[in-house]
Amino acid sequence: MKSVFHLALHVTDLDETRQFYGDVLGCAEGRSTDTWVDFDFFGHQLSMHLGKPFETTRTGKVGDQMVMMPHMGAVLGLDDWKALAARLQENGTAFDIPPVIRFEGEPGEQRTMFFFDPSGNPIEIKGFADTSGIFAS
Repeated sequence: MKSVFHLALHVTDLDETRQFYGDVLGCAEGRSTDTWVDFDFFGHQLSMHLGKPFETTRTGKVGDQMVMMPHMGAVLGLDDWKALAARLQENGTAFDIPPVIRFEGEPGEQRTMFFFDPSGNPIEIKGFADTSGIFAS
Protein backbone atom coordinates (compact mmCIF):
# COMPACT_ATOMS: atom_id res chain seq x y z
CA MET A 1 0.00 0.00 0.00
CA LYS A 2 1.37 3.40 -0.99
CA SER A 3 0.46 6.33 1.23
CA VAL A 4 1.27 9.99 1.79
CA PHE A 5 3.28 10.90 4.85
CA HIS A 6 2.63 13.89 7.11
CA LEU A 7 5.49 15.66 8.87
CA ALA A 8 5.22 18.70 11.13
CA LEU A 9 8.31 20.77 11.96
CA HIS A 10 9.10 24.02 13.70
CA VAL A 11 10.22 27.10 11.81
CA THR A 12 11.15 30.57 13.03
CA ASP A 13 9.49 32.73 10.34
CA LEU A 14 6.48 31.86 8.19
CA ASP A 15 7.24 34.46 5.49
CA GLU A 16 10.77 33.07 4.96
CA THR A 17 9.33 29.56 5.04
CA ARG A 18 6.74 30.42 2.38
CA GLN A 19 9.39 31.99 0.16
CA PHE A 20 11.77 29.03 0.47
CA TYR A 21 9.35 26.11 0.24
CA GLY A 22 7.05 27.84 -2.25
CA ASP A 23 9.31 29.91 -4.50
CA VAL A 24 12.61 28.04 -4.26
CA LEU A 25 11.52 24.40 -3.83
CA GLY A 26 8.31 24.83 -5.83
CA CYS A 27 5.99 23.32 -3.20
CA ALA A 28 2.35 24.38 -3.45
CA GLU A 29 0.95 25.99 -0.31
CA GLY A 30 -2.08 24.48 1.34
CA ARG A 31 -3.99 25.52 4.45
CA SER A 32 -2.51 27.98 6.92
CA THR A 33 -3.18 30.07 10.01
CA ASP A 34 -1.14 32.78 11.67
CA THR A 35 1.04 30.10 13.35
CA TRP A 36 1.48 27.37 10.69
CA VAL A 37 1.41 26.64 6.97
CA ASP A 38 1.03 23.39 5.01
CA PHE A 39 2.94 22.54 1.83
CA ASP A 40 2.66 19.83 -0.78
CA PHE A 41 6.24 18.60 -0.30
CA PHE A 42 6.70 16.49 -3.44
CA GLY A 43 3.38 14.74 -2.87
CA HIS A 44 3.51 14.65 0.94
CA GLN A 45 2.01 16.92 3.58
CA LEU A 46 4.56 19.12 5.33
CA SER A 47 3.22 21.34 8.13
CA MET A 48 5.51 24.11 9.29
CA HIS A 49 4.63 25.54 12.72
CA LEU A 50 6.18 28.52 14.48
CA GLY A 51 8.51 27.36 17.24
CA LYS A 52 12.07 26.35 18.03
CA PRO A 53 13.48 23.96 15.40
CA PHE A 54 14.88 20.66 16.67
CA GLU A 55 18.56 20.28 17.48
CA THR A 56 20.65 18.53 14.84
CA THR A 57 24.13 17.02 14.91
CA ARG A 58 26.46 15.63 12.26
CA THR A 59 26.20 12.02 13.43
CA GLY A 60 24.83 10.09 10.44
CA LYS A 61 27.62 8.21 8.65
CA VAL A 62 26.62 7.44 5.05
CA GLY A 63 29.44 6.13 2.92
CA ASP A 64 32.36 8.41 3.74
CA GLN A 65 30.23 11.42 4.71
CA MET A 66 28.85 12.54 8.05
CA VAL A 67 25.36 13.94 7.55
CA MET A 68 23.07 16.00 9.76
CA MET A 69 20.72 14.00 11.95
CA PRO A 70 17.83 14.07 12.07
CA HIS A 71 16.92 15.33 8.61
CA MET A 72 13.99 15.02 6.24
CA GLY A 73 13.71 14.94 2.51
CA ALA A 74 12.27 13.44 -0.61
CA VAL A 75 13.19 10.97 -3.33
CA LEU A 76 12.72 12.25 -6.88
CA GLY A 77 13.16 10.88 -10.36
CA LEU A 78 16.50 11.90 -11.82
CA ASP A 79 15.16 14.55 -14.21
CA ASP A 80 13.18 16.26 -11.42
CA TRP A 81 16.22 16.02 -9.10
CA LYS A 82 18.46 17.69 -11.70
CA ALA A 83 15.90 20.46 -12.26
CA LEU A 84 15.62 21.09 -8.51
CA ALA A 85 19.42 21.11 -8.09
CA ALA A 86 19.67 23.73 -10.84
CA ARG A 87 16.88 25.82 -9.26
CA LEU A 88 18.59 25.69 -5.85
CA GLN A 89 21.90 26.75 -7.41
CA GLU A 90 20.22 29.59 -9.32
CA ASN A 91 18.68 30.81 -6.05
CA GLY A 92 22.07 30.84 -4.31
CA THR A 93 21.24 28.02 -1.89
CA ALA A 94 24.22 27.12 0.27
CA PHE A 95 24.65 23.36 0.13
CA ASP A 96 25.83 21.42 3.16
CA ILE A 97 26.66 18.59 0.73
CA PRO A 98 26.52 19.79 -2.88
CA PRO A 99 24.86 17.68 -5.57
CA VAL A 100 26.81 14.45 -5.88
CA ILE A 101 26.50 10.82 -7.04
CA ARG A 102 26.52 8.34 -4.16
CA PHE A 103 27.14 4.58 -4.43
CA GLU A 104 28.10 4.95 -8.09
CA GLY A 105 27.92 1.65 -9.95
CA GLU A 106 26.48 -0.13 -6.90
CA PRO A 107 22.93 -1.22 -6.07
CA GLY A 108 21.06 1.87 -4.94
CA GLU A 109 23.13 4.33 -6.99
CA GLN A 110 21.67 7.76 -6.38
CA ARG A 111 22.21 11.47 -6.59
CA THR A 112 21.94 13.41 -3.36
CA MET A 113 22.21 16.94 -2.01
CA PHE A 114 21.87 18.38 1.48
CA PHE A 115 20.88 21.93 2.39
CA PHE A 116 19.02 23.79 5.13
CA ASP A 117 15.75 25.69 5.10
CA PRO A 118 15.84 29.26 6.49
CA SER A 119 15.12 27.95 10.01
CA GLY A 120 18.04 25.52 9.90
CA ASN A 121 16.05 22.34 9.26
CA PRO A 122 18.30 19.95 7.28
CA ILE A 123 16.90 18.60 4.03
CA GLU A 124 18.20 15.81 1.80
CA ILE A 125 16.86 15.35 -1.71
CA LYS A 126 17.75 12.11 -3.47
CA GLY A 127 17.46 11.39 -7.17
CA PHE A 128 17.20 7.96 -8.77
CA ALA A 129 17.42 7.09 -12.46
CA ASP A 130 15.79 3.79 -11.53
CA THR A 131 13.46 4.05 -8.53
CA SER A 132 13.52 0.26 -8.11
CA GLY A 133 16.91 0.87 -6.49
CA ILE A 134 15.52 2.92 -3.59
CA PHE A 135 15.59 -0.06 -1.25
CA ALA A 136 18.46 -1.94 -2.94
CA SER A 137 21.04 -3.57 -0.70
